[in-house]
Amino acid sequence: MEKNDLINPGLENENEEKQENVLRPKTLKEYIGQTKVKENMKVYIEAAKLRREPLDHVLLYGPPGLGKTTLANIISNEMNSNIKITSGPAIEKAGDLAALLTNLSEFDVLFIDEIHRLNKNIEEILYPALEDFTLDIIIGKGPTAKSIRLDLPKFTLIGATTKAGSLTTPLRDRFGIVERLELYEPEDLKTIIKRSAEILDIDIEEEAAMEIAKRSRGTPRIANRLLKRVRDYASVLANGKITLDIAKISLNKLDIDDIGLDAIDKRLLDTLINKYQGRPVGVDALATTLGEEVSTIEDVYEPYLVQIGFVGRTPRGRIPLPAAYKHLGINLPERETSKKYSNQIKIE
Repeated sequence: MEKNDLINPGLENENEEKQENVLRPKTLKEYIGQTKVKENMKVYIEAAKLRREPLDHVLLYGPPGLGKTTLANIISNEMNSNIKITSGPAIEKAGDLAALLTNLSEFDVLFIDEIHRLNKNIEEILYPALEDFTLDIIIGKGPTAKSIRLDLPKFTLIGATTKAGSLTTPLRDRFGIVERLELYEPEDLKTIIKRSAEILDIDIEEEAAMEIAKRSRGTPRIANRLLKRVRDYASVLANGKITLDIAKISLNKLDIDDIGLDAIDKRLLDTLINKYQGRPVGVDALATTLGEEVSTIEDVYEPYLVQIGFVGRTPRGRIPLPAAYKHLGINLPERETSKKYSNQIKIE
């Protein structure tokens, strides 16, 4: 095997990450969608600049792929500050957090993704850093141990999570700004796709951009991923131009239907309807049946299915709703009356 035949996964991941960064907007003006969040952040940022103070700590939550990391970078750019990026699982020891905090400069942004996965001991060290910009460090062990308090530069913590309910109350209460990111409308996704296509030098028709947008589950990350895959089909089948026909052919081959459901979505719905006969199913049992992680069901598949009214979350478990039966072309059993559903469903 020649040296050039070897595949370097690290290099592929690095190229993918670079391409992803190219597609990210850099300012609030470039940021598409999330109008309410964008308008609020613009006011908060301008007010902080006028007071010459750091922005209050920010908590961003919502389903994956909606732009929480992108928005954190934009906030840093708008505040004319540097950003340091990490994640909850990456901060394993108190020393890891101390190293991050002591290397910050005045008005810097510290972005912690998956902040709900922070170790509880780390959280307790973080509290005084967020409130008083101080850090207590224990030096030594046993009777000779000493506590030293270090002053930290004034900084802004931006936390991102897909599970706001998993945050402890003391940590959640220390965020002055809390914003939820919602699933995108197809029109906004179409604008994002056209912008990405222009950056990537992809020739795409208006109708094709809308077709991809409608099948992107309200998520920009999915929209950009589908755009790249449709580009591959267009390169082979249509000299690189993405037409409506090519978009439909490509997405159908990817097993993504008209509203964005893929093979696993359909298998999940089929499991609820046929295997469990529409009865409430616990998420653990559902994950075991599908061979998926519970977190994958809750974070990746469920939010969209709940949003479009295909799955209901009840105190007893997940149930399929009439819209799911209709979409899969399955007759709703006569005993499943609308009254039963209205009594059964209680959103958690």
